[in-house]
Parts: sequence; structure tokens; C-alpha cells
Amino acid sequence: MRTLKVVFFALLIITAPGCGKKESQSIAKNTAPQVQGATVSVLTQESLPEQVEAVGSIKARNIAIVSARISGSVTGVYVKEGDRVSRGKPLVTIEASEGGAAAAGALSGVQEAERGLDEARSRKKLADATFQRFSKLYNEQAVTRQEFEVRQMEQEVAAQGVARAEARLNQAGESAKAAGAIAGYGKVVAPVSGIVVAKQVDPGQTVFPGTPLVTIEGEDGYRLEVAAPEGLLSKVHVGDNVAVILEGGATRGRVAEVVPTVDPGSRTFLAKLDISARGLRSGSYGKALFKTGARPGVAVPTAAVVERGALTSVWVVSRDGIARLRLVKLGKSLGDRIEVLSGLSAGERIVTAGMEKVSDGARVEYGTNQ
Repeated sequence: MRTLKVVFFALLIITAPGCGKKESQSIAKNTAPQVQGATVSVLTQESLPEQVEAVGSIKARNIAIVSARISGSVTGVYVKEGDRVSRGKPLVTIEASEGGAAAAGALSGVQEAERGLDEARSRKKLADATFQRFSKLYNEQAVTRQEFEVRQMEQEVAAQGVARAEARLNQAGESAKAAGAIAGYGKVVAPVSGIVVAKQVDPGQTVFPGTPLVTIEGEDGYRLEVAAPEGLLSKVHVGDNVAVILEGGATRGRVAEVVPTVDPGSRTFLAKLDISARGLRSGSYGKALFKTGARPGVAVPTAAVVERGALTSVWVVSRDGIARLRLVKLGKSLGDRIEVLSGLSAGERIVTAGMEKVSDGARVEYGTNQ
């Protein structure tokens, strides 16, 4: 009997710790914070693109640098930086006294040529009438042949005089047009619709032909101009669709132009990519991701990465739904995703949306997205 009691107490001692552990696990499981509304995705191994980055700046596809075409003094500037202008809008006025005098002189020349033409036509009219009379008299043998031929020559000379007067009038008209055009250069208007990005003159300033007045960026689109490594020269072609990273996020660009000249200092060449994203600003930073191949790997959405100081982590959800923050080492950006070099493997579940609701050890109730 005594032996049975000893055995019974020994069994109690052995089994008691196990029961306590199971009960504590059950309690912890039941008391873990519940997280709802988070999105969980299963990582899969995929073919990741091998990419080479090239950085650059956004530039307007069409830039108009409006310059002076005559010498003179600026009498008015009607725009400022940031103004939106339409084609034909007045920008600057330039007063050029010499141009005005030339225009006035050319107009006087036209008037003089018109008077000369009227006189020539009058002489021809008289010569025609005289020739008609002498022709009739010659047929009646009332005048000599010599008198007839003199009147005939006078008629021909009068016709030539009209032709010369008409030529002088045409010449004077062309000179007047040229002088008027030069005088019109004093009124400078916008050649394209767009935004004024630079105003290089002020009222009272003296300008000469070629002096920049206003710079306008057209509204027909923007380009990302990047300095690409020399090794990509044979791999980048016009028409290629390329991933682009801008300040506002990821987008796509199309290679519009490749300048095949390599800069000897930086060992790069210029590639221009057309971009259709909204809210672009000239001078903004951007980079193009040129694809050069592919390799197997794992990538996560950029939004799923949690940054705390210099550490980068991802919320990993275990099979029983418990969330743990795990440190990861990231690789290259892939648009709106980023490569994971270490810390994660295919088949694991991570939180890709609603990270702000998750805490370490919380139980995540989710619907898995592949």
C-alpha cells in the first residue's frame, strides 16, 4: 500500500509541469492581439530582371528660347517666370528707331514707284493712240513709212517704260515688306504655348540680335534624359519600354532617342525616354532601369518593407497566424517592388497591406493573396 502511494505521487510530479505548459500556451494563444483587415501574400520564387540603373533629369520635350532679332531698347516685358502663355501672346516689346525709319523710307519708295507707274501708263496710252492714228494715215498713204515707224517705236518704248515701272513698284513693295517685318520684330510674341521658365531681360535694357529674352517650355510632353553606362550602348534601342522611377513613384518610359556618342570622362551616353506621367516638373530627378537579363529570386512590394532607422524588416506570418518582424537584406528596386537578397524564402507569408495594424506576436486574420 505504501508502495502504491509513492508511485502515485511520483506520477503527479512528472505530469504536473506538462499540463502547466499546455495551459500556458493555450492562454497565450487566446490572449494574443487579434489583427483584422491586413493583407497577407505568399512569396513565390520568380524570374527577376537583371537591371542597370541610369540617373538623369526630367526635361520638356520642346523648349523655345525666344531671342531678339533686332537691336534696340526693351520698352516692355509682359510675362514672368511661371506664367502660362498661349501661342501668339505678347512677351516683350523692343523699340528700334532705325527699323522704324527704314519702314517709313520703304513706304515712301512704294508711293514713289506707284506714281512712276501711273506716268508710264499715261505715256503708253498716248503712244498707243498716236500709233493708231499714224497707222490709219499710213494705210491711206498720208504719211511716210519713216513717220509711221517712229510712232511704232515710241509705242514700244512706252510699253517698256510701263514694264520697268511695274518692276520698280514690285521691288519697292518687297522692300517695304522686309522693312515692315523688321519693324514687327519689335513686338515679340510666344512661338508656342507653354510655361515661362526664364525671363532674361527687363524694361530699359539694350538688346542685340540673338540676345535671349524669354524661355518657354512647351506643353507637348516631357522626357527623362539619363546618362547610361557605356556597356549598354548596344543594348538600348529606340522604342524600348523601360521601367522608370520618379519622385512621384514608378512608371514606364519609351526610349525616343539614343545619342551614340560616349562621354570620355564619365564613360556614359545620353538616352532620352518619353514619359506620360502627370505632375512632371522640368529638372526633377529620375532614373531608368534598363533590363539586361533575368535570374531567379524573391521580391516583395516596396510598401511591405518596414524601415526603422538603418534596419529594414518585413512582417512574416507563421502557419498558425502569428506575426513576427524579421530583418531582411534588400537588393535592387524593381519598380513598385524590391528584391530580397536574404531573410525570406519562397513559400513564406508576409503582410503586404495594413502593416500599421500589426504588432509583434499578434494573430493576423487574413485572406491570402497569391
